[in-house]
Amino acid sequence: MTAHSNYRELFEAASHGANRDFLPKLKIAAIEQFEAVGFPTTRDEDWHFTSVSPIAERTFRPVKPATLTVTAEDVARFTYGQADWHLLVFVNGRYEPTLSRFAELDVDAQVMTFSEALKEAPELLAERLGTLAPSQHAFTALNTAFMADGVVIRMPAGVVLDTPIHILYLADAHATGASQHPRTLIVAERQSQCTLVETFAALGGGAYFTNHVAEVVVGTGARVDHYKVQRESGDAFHVGTTQATQDRDSIYHSFSFATGAQLSRTNVYSRLLGENCEVRLNGLYALEEAQHGDHQTFVEHIAPSCSSREVYKGILDGTSHGVFNGKVFVHPEAQKTDGKQTNKALLLSDGSRVDTKPQLEIFADDVKCTHGATVGRLDDMALFYLKSRGIGGDRAKALLTYAFAAEVLELIELEPLKVALEALLFERFIPPEA
Repeated sequence: MTAHSNYRELFEAASHGANRDFLPKLKIAAIEQFEAVGFPTTRDEDWHFTSVSPIAERTFRPVKPATLTVTAEDVARFTYGQADWHLLVFVNGRYEPTLSRFAELDVDAQVMTFSEALKEAPELLAERLGTLAPSQHAFTALNTAFMADGVVIRMPAGVVLDTPIHILYLADAHATGASQHPRTLIVAERQSQCTLVETFAALGGGAYFTNHVAEVVVGTGARVDHYKVQRESGDAFHVGTTQATQDRDSIYHSFSFATGAQLSRTNVYSRLLGENCEVRLNGLYALEEAQHGDHQTFVEHIAPSCSSREVYKGILDGTSHGVFNGKVFVHPEAQKTDGKQTNKALLLSDGSRVDTKPQLEIFADDVKCTHGATVGRLDDMALFYLKSRGIGGDRAKALLTYAFAAEVLELIELEPLKVALEALLFERFIPPEA
């Protein structure tokens, strides 16, 4: 029996008819799309350097409800010390109100779980859900077919939410051998603003599969700052896809931080539909042992006078393998496009490797676009300099590695998150002095 038919059986066993009419239809279309395209293979250009066989060769069943064993102390480990942020906690893909600190919003915004949105804003879901993320992609189709919970955020015109919204997805021992397919939908209407942090983390080890999809609509003059932190179990699998669309004068900032999972893939796509848009797609990944991390970005310049900036950095140790594929596509009508893409990777061991493929496809005349990729090792002269001043070899190596990472972390505008991630990296790379 193939993996595709296994997922069809799981789909048929679940109940899809209890919700609004549009949702079962959307799910049925998604499972049919998944069966049609199948899991990607290394013969697919976008997956040439990443084999998903460890996912495709086994069937991850949806997590079954279990007695909650996660405590507030467990949650506190992943909240960056910010008790005033709005917090929605999901354990094994299910919303846990007893662990959440979701205070009443002080502005006219809607932040809902999926079950709440089906009751309070079904028209919004019917209009937007499943319309942005590329349904021809297997993992997006699989998420749509099996999504059971998630978060819906609607920012009405002119509303500015100053306090960040933090969505924490935790996996515990009950997730082992299972899958979770959370969904995020953000609709930021004209001149609105919000900041979203999504954290994926594990309490202990275990092999499980997280398949997340986020759809982000950034309206005219609106701004969305979107941070994703991936700290899954070292035995887990993680695939995350974010698709944003931007109207004129809008701003979308994305930052991806990834240190977990034995195999992970992060896709971030943005379509610039109106003039004078700004998009920034930045990220940092740190891999060790036999981890495999793949990052894909795609910025589609459709309207004129828009700017895009990308900075992605990777740190690889052990026998880890990193992949970066960043594409900037400029349509003929997208004159005066200003795009810049930078990808750098630091190899700390002889067994680590990275495949990088920056791409520019330009069909307009009046543009300013550049890209660059570098792969290297630590600077011997810098190491010698530090050692000559009494710093031990291991600590000198760690300090230079931390400095390489800190440069991209400086691009994070949410100060508490930046400080917390710097501390994580400091702990990882800087050995204690004897």
